Amino acid sequence: MTSDDLLAALRDHLPARDILTAADDMQPFLKDWRHMFHGAALCVALPRSTADVQQIVRLCAQAGVAIVPQGGNTGLAGGATPDASGRSVVLSLSRMNRIVAIDRTGLTVTAEAGVILDTLRAALAEMQRDLPISFGASGSATLGGILATNAGGANVLRSGMAGRMVLGLEVVLADGSVVSELSGLHKDNSGLNWMQLFVGSEGSLGIITQAVMRIETLRPYSATALLALPSAGAALGLYTRAVDGIGDRLAAFEIMSRDAIERVEKAFDLKCPVEKDAWLVLMEASSTSVHLEDDFNAFMEGAFESGLLADGAIAANQSQRQAFWRLRESLTEAEALSGRSVKHDISVPVSRMADFLARGDAVLADVARQTGAVLNPHVFGHIGDGNLHYNILCDRHEAAGAINRAVHDLVIACGGSITAEHGVGQYRLSEVYRLAPPARLALQERIKAALDPDTILNPGKLIRGARP
Repeated sequence: MTSDDLLAALRDHLPARDILTAADDMQPFLKDWRHMFHGAALCVALPRSTADVQQIVRLCAQAGVAIVPQGGNTGLAGGATPDASGRSVVLSLSRMNRIVAIDRTGLTVTAEAGVILDTLRAALAEMQRDLPISFGASGSATLGGILATNAGGANVLRSGMAGRMVLGLEVVLADGSVVSELSGLHKDNSGLNWMQLFVGSEGSLGIITQAVMRIETLRPYSATALLALPSAGAALGLYTRAVDGIGDRLAAFEIMSRDAIERVEKAFDLKCPVEKDAWLVLMEASSTSVHLEDDFNAFMEGAFESGLLADGAIAANQSQRQAFWRLRESLTEAEALSGRSVKHDISVPVSRMADFLARGDAVLADVARQTGAVLNPHVFGHIGDGNLHYNILCDRHEAAGAINRAVHDLVIACGGSITAEHGVGQYRLSEVYRLAPPARLALQERIKAALDPDTILNPGKLIRGARP
């Protein structure tokens, strides 16, 4: 089947408006959110049902044409961007955006892959329920993409990664067949937990078309503080106290370097409301109990008395809470406005975070000496789950490779992972293959070969291997 034959067959099965071939129409689907990766495609297909996805996959498989699944296109690793060959089909799930059912009593929501996270959470909030996934791209990110990348965010501390909330999936496989379990059972040991195979698979094993997610009761009471601390060790000490004193009400514990916050202040004419020290922590608790505020204030009083804190402020109202979070959520954009940076989405055991940061300073000093580059760290992350965005502003592009390797080597030495929540995509593929245990890589390749023997699904992402 030629490319023209494939396009004709696709148009026979889908309305013309759902198959894009004009360059201007396709352009938004051919680059990633950060504009780091650009590709080309034979067409962009916009299915409206699982049956549409099946037909697209079957036709592409018959033609030997690769498929690049795409959700909200908010990924940070190039996992949803096609290559430059122009021979693949981008399959966007954005028009499959129905919320199928909300079970308020059974605490589940069933939705199609193209539902935007904020839309889903707003619908749940109307029923006093929530899907506790929160990150900066929530106004564009879709459920299917969130699961395909096993997204994290600020609430991982309490609720875990997105995959922990999955109770059911519907997936189209590489041959066009469908495997589906959408009953929403909280307990089912009747076979392998096959659904977790597709969580974090970046569309390389199958295309998620629908999901059942575990939801929770909306927590209407919250308390938020912005705190200044003299060291990462002090931040970890405060976190330990928070785990003991706040328990499962602790929803977020974000750490930000002083330099990073000062870039936010400069870029957006904002003012940090506390006297800055080496590190700042944004801490939030939420609960169904009206007593949360009193408990939180008592905890903060004890933390100040302990001498851990240099300064701090507790949000007195929703407006102040939003102002605190705006500082945190502006970090990435402020970094982009400050110049070229070398990014690292890494995780280390929580107990080793201070050790990693201290050793990181020495590693960067060594790279600066070797390359002659001026390096300025821009560090922030989710301290409670060990995830840091350890980004380095650098005045020499040619030093990027040396910085990546040195930082990643240190991460592995500290028992960590070089990609915590952004995924592998094409961005980290070579480094994963340099550093990951060979047995794990071989297992992934065997699973890929079993489920997608012709390498139809998202080749060149997550799992290495040229198309036959």
